[in-house]
Formats: sequence, C-alpha cells, structure tokens
Amino acid sequence: MTKSILFSVLVSSAVLISACNVTDQEVDQKKVVGVVDETNLNDIMLTVADPNQAVNYFRNAVVEDPTRNDLKRNLAKSLVRAKRSQEAVEIYKQLDTANELAAQDRVDYAEALVRSSNWKDAKIQLDRVPPTLETFQRYRLEALVADSQKQWKKSDSFYQTAVGLTTKPANVLNNWGFSKLTRKDYKGAEALFVRAITSDSKIFTAKNNLVLSRASRKVYTLPVIPMTQTERAELTYTAALAAIKHGDKQTGRNLLEKAIELHPRHFEAAIRSLKGLST
Repeated sequence: MTKSILFSVLVSSAVLISACNVTDQEVDQKKVVGVVDETNLNDIMLTVADPNQAVNYFRNAVVEDPTRNDLKRNLAKSLVRAKRSQEAVEIYKQLDTANELAAQDRVDYAEALVRSSNWKDAKIQLDRVPPTLETFQRYRLEALVADSQKQWKKSDSFYQTAVGLTTKPANVLNNWGFSKLTRKDYKGAEALFVRAITSDSKIFTAKNNLVLSRASRKVYTLPVIPMTQTERAELTYTAALAAIKHGDKQTGRNLLEKAIELHPRHFEAAIRSLKGLST
C-alpha cells in the first residue's frame, strides 16, 4: 500500500469515527445483539447441528470460559446426543457438586444416567425433581426406571401419563409394549405396538417387536401393517428365528426360504441362517 493510499484510509477512518460518535447505549446494544447471536447459535448446536460438532463447539466454549455453567449444561446435552452419555454424567456430577442443577437439569442428568444403564442413580435424580415439573421427558424416564425395578403398576401409570404429554408417542408406546412383552403380557404388548405403528408407520422396531410378540404365541404369520418389501423380508426373517427358537424348525426353515425370496437384494443373514439349519 502506498503512503498516499494509507493516508486516505486513515483520514477516512477518522472521519467515520467522528461522524459516528458512538454512545455507551449503542455499545450496550451491540453487546445485547452479540448475546442474542450466541443464544441462537447455541440453540442450533443443541438441536440440528451434528452431535459431535456440537460437542466440540461447547467443549471449546467451556475451555474459553470455564465459569459458564450454561455452557457446561449444553456440553452435557450434546454428549448425550452424541451417544457419549458416560461423559455427560461426569459433567452433571460436577454441576451437582457445585449446586448448579435446576429441576430440568436433574431430568437431563437422569436421561444420561438411564442411557448409561445406571438405574439406581437415575432414580435418585428423578426423586429430587419437584412434582410441579410435569413433562414428557420426566414421565418417560420415570416409566423406564420403574420398569428396571419391575414396578409394573408404576411404570404403566408413568407410560400413560407420558403418552398424554406428547404429539409423537410412537417411541414411548414401543417402550411400553416392550415392557409388557417382558412381563409375558403378549396381547397387551401387541396392542401397544400396533398403536406405535399407527402413530408412526416408519417405526421398524415396533414392527419387529410386534412380530416377536406374536411369535411368542407361536403365531408366525406377519400382521397386517404398513411395510416395505425389504421390511417384509426382514420381519419374515425375525419370525423364522423365533420359530426356530421355539422348536418349530420346519416352520423356521420355510420362513427363512420365504425371507430370502422376498428380499429385493441378497439377504446374507437369512442365507447364512438357512445353511446353519441344514448342517
């Protein structure tokens, strides 16, 4: 840059600064805008961003400002989203020790503990949540914890409440159905799986669980539910394995052959199972 150009830039900058006459109020407004921008970015990271990218973002933010407990909470939530629940638990422990956990934080803490299969500590956290916090997440977790303790009446009550608190109940209905399945209440389980599929026709786990539940009663035909050609083959395979497990080997063999025939591509798992049955 030549001296004349540099001089022009400096003069222009000086004129702009003089003309702006920035006040303290305007500076404060800029700070507010910065906070709003940060809040929006944090929300994006917690919801639609790639979970591992969100983890890196909040971990770096915590390193830059370790006094920000809100950033630590967001880091913990991101770790749960990234299926790194045990790491999230450690952060929640730190916040708990510092008395920095609100009611919703304890529910989130319980979520991380449940995902880490730490049912005992999850119950402790849920017991510390005031009854005034009535959310879908809270009651879904209460139901899962009650299931872990085989407190069936409690779990049924919590599941029912959770279902009433969401517009998308498919997953919780599937969990409730699986709870019934473990109790050998097959018809009760099937009714819940059907409700889950009715709520979300793409929920394959509920379809698979429905086939397993029917197979427990030695009903190996597929239920009348929405399914793709690939799903039909995979569900037939599930029924086949269940039949073999129950000692109905010929039925299982027939179903394996049908699954292979139905699948639009090469069905390696079914082919391998059929070969294993023949040896």
